[in-house]
Amino acid sequence: MSTRQNCRVLTDLFAPSLMHALDIAGIFVFAISGALLAVRKNFDVFGIVVLAVATGTGGGLARDLIIGAVPPAAFTDLGYLLTPLVAAVLVFFLHPQVERINSAVGVFDAAGLGLFCVVGTTKAYDYGFSLPFAAVLGVVTAAGGGVLRDVLANEVPSLLRWDREIYAVPAVVGAAMCAVLIQFEALNALTSALSAATAFLLRLCAIRLGWRAPRAWHRRSSAAEED
Repeated sequence: MSTRQNCRVLTDLFAPSLMHALDIAGIFVFAISGALLAVRKNFDVFGIVVLAVATGTGGGLARDLIIGAVPPAAFTDLGYLLTPLVAAVLVFFLHPQVERINSAVGVFDAAGLGLFCVVGTTKAYDYGFSLPFAAVLGVVTAAGGGVLRDVLANEVPSLLRWDREIYAVPAVVGAAMCAVLIQFEALNALTSALSAATAFLLRLCAIRLGWRAPRAWHRRSSAAEED
């Protein structure tokens, strides 16, 4: 089946209103994590807003620029701007309370990861990318905001650190599942939800059980290990 014949994969799976609501929800929980990091780093109100916006919209913005979906949704829909601003305001005034429900935020963040890796993969495929590259862009959509957040906060990105629970691996699995399902023309609302749920559950297990990616075999390094 040609790319043009497949160009409606994403809109066939989700109604536009549902897709928009899921996008907004994902942006919100990602933005909360960015704003919380800004508070921990003792940033001022502007820094809190910048990290909230970057974390919430960074992955989708990078994907849209790469696939040529311009102007990106982040610059055409006011909700994509207002949502991280609301998250920043909540954290600015209520960060002790938000910190107390940080485990719940982690669950929603994992849900956003699962959703975005599937949406990113299907959207890239809709725009004519081959399945391997579509899956890569699914991972970019899911994890890009967190990488941008950590870089702006002058930290090694969490997905590159051995002492943090795996983050990119669940997104890779979810995006790869989505790509395989598209290849065999088996992607539908149920199987796309299964792909997102797989990434979500892997991330939750990583958080609960402390799963980490392996380091180099027979590693010999004098680098100091961070806590």
